[in-house]
Amino acid sequence: MSLVHSTQDLVKKLQALQFSPPVACVYNPLEYAWDMHRAWLERFGRGHKEVLLIGMNPGPFGMVQTGVPFGEVEAVRSWLGLHGVVNKPAHEHAKRPVEGLACTRSEVSGRRLWGWVANRFVIPQRFARRFFVHNYCPLAFLSETGANLTPDKLPKRETEPLFRLCDRLLVQVVEALRPKLVVGVGGFAEARARSVLGNAVRIGRMPHPSPASPAANQGWERLADEAMGALGVAVP
Repeated sequence: MSLVHSTQDLVKKLQALQFSPPVACVYNPLEYAWDMHRAWLERFGRGHKEVLLIGMNPGPFGMVQTGVPFGEVEAVRSWLGLHGVVNKPAHEHAKRPVEGLACTRSEVSGRRLWGWVANRFVIPQRFARRFFVHNYCPLAFLSETGANLTPDKLPKRETEPLFRLCDRLLVQVVEALRPKLVVGVGGFAEARARSVLGNAVRIGRMPHPSPASPAANQGWERLADEAMGALGVAVP
């Protein structure tokens, strides 16, 4: 099954999930930004890869706006060269509007990750020959105030059915791309990869570029280079 078909199948199953407070709104960019996400899969998710990078879930000014993992708007538009229709989520929070590529806010994590990639690979095709980026969980969760809620903070009774679906898609992504190495961007993604994939593929970790990380704020690109080097991955 192609990544497009695997993802479409996941979207249908995600619709049946329900979440209780403190979750007030659930955004699924695989649904309302499908045009963009499909373009991402079709242009960059083909063939076998050396490294699969895994993030946690969409950020409010990244994938929530663009449908692309770590999808900082300017990087998606100008460097990746992706364009498409982004609609509105079924229930939009007043403080977190979805504006698509017209969004003027910049996702720090995405700006750092794609900035690192662009500085080292220069053109996206060079990166895509060896790497692919996937978010373990495609859903973004917002509280009543509009605050971002990460999946690891939700009740286990609600994450168990969610994670079963996310686990299945991760396995399908690995089967399709056959990476030699899966790298969790941060501890959560690494832990999920180890739980789901076991010894089927080599698994490593790189630091998350979030501004919530003091270490990342001191020079994340250097930390990313060091992590890749420790894993034996040559980054030009």
